[in-house]
Amino acid sequence: MRHVDFSPLYRSTVGFDRLLTMLDSLAQPDQTQSYPPYNIERTGETTYRITMAIAGFDETEISIEAREHALTVKGEKADEDDAGNSEFLYRGIAKRAFERRFQLAEHVEVTGASLRNGLLHIDLVREIPEAMKPRKIAISNETGSKPKQIEANQA
Repeated sequence: MRHVDFSPLYRSTVGFDRLLTMLDSLAQPDQTQSYPPYNIERTGETTYRITMAIAGFDETEISIEAREHALTVKGEKADEDDAGNSEFLYRGIAKRAFERRFQLAEHVEVTGASLRNGLLHIDLVREIPEAMKPRKIAISNETGSKPKQIEANQA
């Protein structure tokens, strides 16, 4: 895989540092873990859901943290004392800790999380602030008559 040099873009753009850093990190060799498996789905116009398969974990062993465009989900199994004299002939159920990170777009907020049937559901919503939404601008003429409105063409 070849490396792309983003330094010319750093010199000619303002405010895109985070985006360019994210693109640069995506070009690196894949060092991500595959456990636990997860789905990301769009559930509405501005709503999303991350579903992670974390069988064997309960609410007390999971921590979810949202901080500055990043969502981190950590799972750590509590140490369980093996019951009595039991001896495992085969241990196929993972008891390993995990940490999974997701990059969130601007204005994406976590609205809730639930754990059902070994699946952790994290609900997200993208809420654009009013200041960033498009708005109509009134045009006035110099004669002081009634301002004209700019209308969007509904096609």
